[in-house]
Amino acid sequence: MYRIISSAAAVTAFFVSSVVSHRTPSPSMHESAAPPLDVAALIAAAHGTSPTMCSLAARSVGNGWGSGMDVPAPPLGRETMQAFDRGEIDRLPEADVQRLFAAMETNDPCVREVAVRLIGEQDSARVASGLIARLTASDPALRAVAAMGLGLTRPVAAVNALEGALRDAQAAVRANTAWALGRIRDGSAFASLLPAMRDQDATVREAAVGAVGHMDSTRAVTQLTEVLLHDNSPRVRRVAAWALGQLRVGEASAALSSALSHDADAGVREMAAWALVREDDDRTDGIAALRNALRSDADDKVREMAAWALGSSRDASVTDALVSAAEGDRSSRVRGTAAWALGSIRDDDDDGGQGGNASASRALTHLLSDSATSTRVRAAWALGQVGAPSAVPAIKDALAREKNSEVKRALVRALIRLGGASTDALAPLINSPDPRAREMAVRALAGRSAMGPWPWPEPRPRPFP
Repeated sequence: MYRIISSAAAVTAFFVSSVVSHRTPSPSMHESAAPPLDVAALIAAAHGTSPTMCSLAARSVGNGWGSGMDVPAPPLGRETMQAFDRGEIDRLPEADVQRLFAAMETNDPCVREVAVRLIGEQDSARVASGLIARLTASDPALRAVAAMGLGLTRPVAAVNALEGALRDAQAAVRANTAWALGRIRDGSAFASLLPAMRDQDATVREAAVGAVGHMDSTRAVTQLTEVLLHDNSPRVRRVAAWALGQLRVGEASAALSSALSHDADAGVREMAAWALVREDDDRTDGIAALRNALRSDADDKVREMAAWALGSSRDASVTDALVSAAEGDRSSRVRGTAAWALGSIRDDDDDGGQGGNASASRALTHLLSDSATSTRVRAAWALGQVGAPSAVPAIKDALAREKNSEVKRALVRALIRLGGASTDALAPLINSPDPRAREMAVRALAGRSAMGPWPWPEPRPRPFP
């Protein structure tokens, strides 16, 4: 067993070192050029690799959307799509490109996936025709991986061929094809995707719904609403909520509010909360649903998303709901995001937010003693945004007992904004052996103009399918 694990790890290490070392260097790099990528050796190493290890290795080759805000990953290779951009592979010689096309036609799934990812890193004009030709191959696995390659390279010239592939007998081909059309974002394919949104296979429906969301077509609101409220797959409903959020149209508010209030799946409710705050029209129904979710949803992530959405709305009428969550929610993440939201609602860099808010200030002051470091950071930041000078004594007390440097930075920032950064308050920092602490004190004494890029906390990254 140990030998098997060691061998698989060695394969992954080979993939990572081979691919990452051959990324195009940035202009600021002056190291000597890396040797040419040995495509033949890479393909040979992929043969027989287990799916798990292949997934780990393929992550070093390339990703799908190139952003954590895009959906969905191609159904083929879903587990290997990562939300980061690792640069580009150098332009490969034509012989290597043809070697990769040949590798796509093998029966080894890891070889196919690594090959198509390397092809996907090449210029679209070089590889589009080869990928399009393989959309009609007799092997369904080759057709599916060809569709994935077209999604990676995004040639507009492939739209007609991909529309035909939406009628393929194999669900994997249809799913990757819908995903590819979403990547290309050519609105002419919109009508072809509508039947795929009703496909008998849930993965195909998910890919088609995500593709329509990427096309920013308000013509799809009715169909997406129907999917959100009635599809039997939680994953499909979740992408439908995301797509409605992408479209940013007010007529989706009722359906999203209903999903937030009634859907049985927490992931769908969470995405509906995110989408509600993006609607452009009157959001009265959405705000009411978000307040209710923050107060009573059983899932911590849904409540946290509701707090984030209410803060992003910048609607001062939701302050009471956020104060209640900051004071009493059982989850430190929800409390911290509610603190962030309170600061966001009162955010005003021009006048320092001097209007203040007594109930928000009390709740935030209480959170300066929270057990979670991130919650204390957000509470300190938010106190500076709310603009409540009455909180200065509590901030000074918190600064005297605080051990975490990031929380200290946020507390000093709050003192600067509230006019409480006196020499007496900052004396322990001025004499601190920690150079960062001394820097904080100097900045504080210099005033608001010297704050620089100090803590500006955001909630955790928003979830995307």
